Amino acid sequence: MVLDIQGIGQFPGNTGTPWEQRVKIIGIAASLNRGSFINRLLVAAGAELPRGITFEEWRGLGEIPPYTRGPVPAPAGALARLVASGDAVLLTAPEHSLLPSELTYALDWMAARDGLSGRHVAVMSASARACGAMWAQAELYKRLQSAGAVVMGAELVISPACPHFDEYGRLRPAALRDQVRAVLRQLCPAGILEPVLSLSP
Repeated sequence: MVLDIQGIGQFPGNTGTPWEQRVKIIGIAASLNRGSFINRLLVAAGAELPRGITFEEWRGLGEIPPYTRGPVPAPAGALARLVASGDAVLLTAPEHSLLPSELTYALDWMAARDGLSGRHVAVMSASARACGAMWAQAELYKRLQSAGAVVMGAELVISPACPHFDEYGRLRPAALRDQVRAVLRQLCPAGILEPVLSLSP
């Protein structure tokens, strides 16, 4: 899914008039289940972004093979190109204490090609037990940092047990929306997100 809205942001090297400039965030959910809480959370988080941000969700997790030396398989190459096309990555971690094997495969392929080197990454986790999310986050941070990613100080742990979405899939509780927006602020220049998100209903 791509939410592509012309806007006002400017990263270094992103030149042009204000309406020609783009800021792009790549969304990755660490779940193969399209109906899982963290997939829904990722989509809802993307909907919280203001004008000026392009949000593209990667859906190829189930196609990533284990890392091996040699030619890069098409799914891993597609992921590398997508991440390279963006300015930052938003990742939602699993509802349990272990990372999916497919996510570790994806990170291994990216690390081998320096695909995450210097890339800003923020993580949101969902877990019925806070300790479960902490374990998953710790392992994820370790792998991201080993791959050269700049992991932002923007952790958010959400319990999937409560009703968080309205009938349109948008985040319902105002407090949760504020928390998610605080994570998003870590991925974008303050001049873009701060005024817009603070004024959004």
